[in-house]
Amino acid sequence: MVLTTGTRVAAQLCEFAALDLALVLTTGGTGFSPRDCTPEATLAVIERQVPGIPEAMRSFSLQITKRAMLSRAVAGIRGRTLIINLPGSPKAVEECLGFVLPELEHGLKVLRGQSQECAR
Repeated sequence: MVLTTGTRVAAQLCEFAALDLALVLTTGGTGFSPRDCTPEATLAVIERQVPGIPEAMRSFSLQITKRAMLSRAVAGIRGRTLIINLPGSPKAVEECLGFVLPELEHGLKVLRGQSQECAR
């Protein structure tokens, strides 16, 4: 049996979730190229989508480059693990992480059962 890139990515994401990691970040594979399969691999393994994260990253990135609209990144939860697809460009990864990381701490605490309060 030959494993496709998408199958390998999905298998690795499942392994990370089985380790009970709180956060798994992928980079690259979110564009239009035939080899870009990270969103599909992520969708194949997550149990719940978290669309606000990639929407926020795209919205923020659109202020920097109109090409941000071409991102197919997704985010979701498998078990107690949050999986987020990031762009392939190191500069874009830094920008996106700088934007979403401050809010992720709270989300991860809720996901892991360490916080119940969402009101500010």
